[in-house]
Amino acid sequence: MPESGVVLSLEGRVAVVTGGSRGIGAAVVRMFVKAEARVLFNFQKAKEQASRLVEECGGTDRCVAVQQELATVDAARNLIDAAVGHFSRVDVVVANHGIWPPQDVPIDRMTADQWRRTLDINLDGVFGLVKFGIAQMKKQTGGGHVVLVSSTAGQRGEAFHCDYAASKGALISMVKGLSTELASQGIYVNCVAPGWVDTDMAAPALQDPEISRKVYSTIPLGRVGKPEEIAATVLFLCTPHAGFITGEIVNVNGGAVLVG
Repeated sequence: MPESGVVLSLEGRVAVVTGGSRGIGAAVVRMFVKAEARVLFNFQKAKEQASRLVEECGGTDRCVAVQQELATVDAARNLIDAAVGHFSRVDVVVANHGIWPPQDVPIDRMTADQWRRTLDINLDGVFGLVKFGIAQMKKQTGGGHVVLVSSTAGQRGEAFHCDYAASKGALISMVKGLSTELASQGIYVNCVAPGWVDTDMAAPALQDPEISRKVYSTIPLGRVGKPEEIAATVLFLCTPHAGFITGEIVNVNGGAVLVG
């Protein structure tokens, strides 16, 4: 049990964070390192941003970036292996990577290629990360934590984005099943569900005056989220302060899931 007044700490823990070079992922990396974790994260194209983040976090003794696309199950094995190679273990897995095709596409016009690519990255890549991350945790002592980043769309759906909503809804079902499967082994599995967040992925929509007006009208708090607000919740779920929480879907979306 955490002592009263103790700050959130991940001292001695090793975390793998996907999609870590920008947005929510970068905020998680920064916050985890400040909490004394050692972190390995992946990036796909943003090499300069990833390198700057590693330097900001104190260099490769504390933080390592790996270029790796996560569009297949087996691709995730490389990240887990790299974390073990650099830091000897894996205690925390944060599946933050994903894509959201920004164009509205009616179901009868959605191509099989779009559907498949969205699920390849948002679901198959996450499955691989969890599969190989859990396998490593079971080899160690001390249990572990898994946090999947879902969405409001995974709970209420999203018109013209059925591929994205389906993938994020599947993550919620994974959390509910895995949390009971792994609880006896001290491995916690939870989910954070953001809504609209000020990230590069959301920028095209938020910069469109008509779309942004609609977005803000569906958020009771009247603004979009900050990446740090999502990251803080992820951090909390990976500490002893959340020691009696598993299988939970934590909504961090300004109340949007209730009214959208």
